[in-house]
Amino acid sequence: MTDQPDILCIGSVLWDVIGRAPSHMRVGSDVPGRITRLPGGVAMNIAMTLRRFGMTPALLTNVGRDGEGDELIAAATGMGLVCDHVYRSEDLPTDVYMAIEGANGLIAAIADAHSLEAAGDKILRPLASGALGSVDRPWSGAVALDGNLTVDLLREIATSPLFRDADLRVAPASPGKAERLLALLGHPSATLYVNLEEAGLLCQTEFTSSADAAAGLIARGARRALVTDGGKSASEATGSDIITQTPPAVMVTRVTGAGDTFMAAHIASEAQGMGRADALQRACQAAATYVSGEIP
Repeated sequence: MTDQPDILCIGSVLWDVIGRAPSHMRVGSDVPGRITRLPGGVAMNIAMTLRRFGMTPALLTNVGRDGEGDELIAAATGMGLVCDHVYRSEDLPTDVYMAIEGANGLIAAIADAHSLEAAGDKILRPLASGALGSVDRPWSGAVALDGNLTVDLLREIATSPLFRDADLRVAPASPGKAERLLALLGHPSATLYVNLEEAGLLCQTEFTSSADAAAGLIARGARRALVTDGGKSASEATGSDIITQTPPAVMVTRVTGAGDTFMAAHIASEAQGMGRADALQRACQAAATYVSGEIP
């Protein structure tokens, strides 16, 4: 029997291949370190964190019917994620993300999410078939949506009756894909989760603080926005006011997935009834704990 999800995570689910070195790196560096492969992708990272906070996420994504895909589904199911609604493509391989991180942060990364893009709206079929909703009775819970989807699909979601009752929580996959979220900027139920650089790209300017960036997104048409600025600050803005928190200082051991952890912790905190300030503080703490390496 399928568990009933309380949130849908729509977007990238793939294998993360991460090379980490304890030394500072630059272009052309060749240093000793560790290489790991683990389940990743924005939607997957969010779902894993939501599960740690006691929620039951369902994944809506594409995973190939290849060996890598079977392993990925098995890993996700083993963590308690609902995978019954995942689109399993016969001809599209399982996606993969590769990154290099040094003591000075992310050096470079490549996201091969072409299969997710090629699958298109097939990943949304359970929202129309009755499995998770229909046009007459659309999904009315929370949805974590990531920017690895194509611009056309994000535009479709922005106007689709399948999402008219959903609480949309939206994150770009990376600064390079941030502008894809313009389609959802004015959505009446969307909350945007971005970092300082991504906020600047959406607003076509540069910001010096998370508070200024959050205010800029509201002025640009966002209903609500949360902006992070690494270890400096995180801010949440609505149409009426802005609140800002300072994350706890920690030794940074990794960065890939920190924003996804922040977003998931914030969603879970609000789902559990926390107020705005407490939810933001808990999200900052969760992200700091993650980058410190204390969460496996």
